[in-house]
Amino acid sequence: MLKEFKKFITGGNVIEFAVAVIMAGAIGLVVKGFVSNIVMPVVGLFTGGVSFADQKYVLTEAVLDAAGKVTSPENAITYGAWIDSIINLIIVGFVMFMMIRQYNKMKKKEEVVPEAPKGPSQEDLLGEIRDLLAKK
Repeated sequence: MLKEFKKFITGGNVIEFAVAVIMAGAIGLVVKGFVSNIVMPVVGLFTGGVSFADQKYVLTEAVLDAAGKVTSPENAITYGAWIDSIINLIIVGFVMFMMIRQYNKMKKKEEVVPEAPKGPSQEDLLGEIRDLLAKK
């Protein structure tokens, strides 16, 4: 069982999976920054100059006491943040698709077509053996 585990853990699939997870995390952070800091302000420009990521539908308002301290926070559906997450997902998915596509293209080039054996074929050698045995 230990030998099987060692073979599994040192195999290419686990290493490739680990690299993919790390890359996806890094790409996710970069894309989140791109969407939050570049894309969403442009979208906000088209929605009247309001930050689209902050858009929400308030179900119940926050309750304040006499001093202005929040006693009960507001309950809201933050649909802007949800749309922000959807855009992140689409961009990360596309970037990962492009990376896998390029990886598969490189992998196909690495596959070597076996060369045809040089010299007589197996059938020719068996025929020669047969002929030699027939002469005896």
